[in-house]
Amino acid sequence: MNFSVLFATIAVLLSLVGVIPYFRDIFRRKTTPHVYTWFVWMMLQGTGFFLMLSEGAGLGAVSTGMWAGINAFIFVLSFKYGTKNITVFDTVCFVGALLAMALWFFLHNALLSIIVVSGIDFLAYIPTFRKAYAEPYSETISMYILGGISCIFSLLALSTFSFTTSLYLITVLVANFAGVALVWLRRRHVPCR
Repeated sequence: MNFSVLFATIAVLLSLVGVIPYFRDIFRRKTTPHVYTWFVWMMLQGTGFFLMLSEGAGLGAVSTGMWAGINAFIFVLSFKYGTKNITVFDTVCFVGALLAMALWFFLHNALLSIIVVSGIDFLAYIPTFRKAYAEPYSETISMYILGGISCIFSLLALSTFSFTTSLYLITVLVANFAGVALVWLRRRHVPCR
């Protein structure tokens, strides 16, 4: 049995199962995705996917590529169903995402690019964290839980485990669980409306 195939399949399935309630909540207008966060994530996950592939991640990169597509779809949905309160910090995240892409495309420096991609990706969570802090019921936390677990299986599916192939997945894993903790803590102190 090829464990990389098994772990990559589990990672993709967990991601798909996790995103279904998120889409449902978007269409019910219960969840309001932040337009800039999802745009930056789309760009970063696409870059991260290609960086990971170029460094030998193999099947461990599949869920990252799939998430780039999901993020693109959520980004489009956020124009109708999301929030657009864009701050200067959000714009800094966007510029950082462009910088990470440029580093890889023009300098061909995968290590530096993945560090920038990972750092900017984590920072791109901040608009969503800020929104979730103020409105903790505006996020579907099951997606973040399953997304974090999916990252664990993606790490297990890596063909080559290195700083360059694993840093991005570890960053997303930590950010997802940080978001879950934030929402759970806030929901304990903010009544549901």
